[in-house]
Amino acid sequence: MIPESIVLRDEKNLKKQESMVINIVLASKNPVKVQSVFIGFRQMFPDETFNVQGVSVPSGVSDQPFSDAETLQGALNRVENAEKELPRADYWVGIEGGVEEVDGELRAFAWVIVRSETMQGKGCTGTFVLPPRVAELVHSGLELGKADDVVFQRTNSKQESGAVGLLTGDVITRAELYAHAVVLA
Repeated sequence: MIPESIVLRDEKNLKKQESMVINIVLASKNPVKVQSVFIGFRQMFPDETFNVQGVSVPSGVSDQPFSDAETLQGALNRVENAEKELPRADYWVGIEGGVEEVDGELRAFAWVIVRSETMQGKGCTGTFVLPPRVAELVHSGLELGKADDVVFQRTNSKQESGAVGLLTGDVITRAELYAHAVVLA
């Protein structure tokens, strides 16, 4: 059974009063994305206590976005839908991974939107080129995570280290890649 939401609580500052906890709503239940939001906020605000709650909301774009613009729109749509779903929070975060064809190569990246009641920030991950076999499967209609699973003989890699982790031997994991964009946003 899939939980209604995934919540990651900050264990570092448990003695702080509940009223001092910063509540973050993430527009995804993917544990890798939840972890990346926690890592990014912890890096920016090391003395604060966080509650990161993941909720499942639609992106309003293709299951596999195929351009920078579509990927950014997916992140924006996710953050808007998360705010509608859970309007009582300090921050809402939308993360959308995508690919784009550039100079005959399929490149992967993700956009992150962080919104508060008064501000909104945008950050993009680093971009990396996908291997030809993975690119071929993505072009044939598979989402990147499923294409990775086929090529690398894995199961549900998008909820683990992702394409970037598979390609770098986990020198950079998906959570770490996304955390940088959370900080930038």
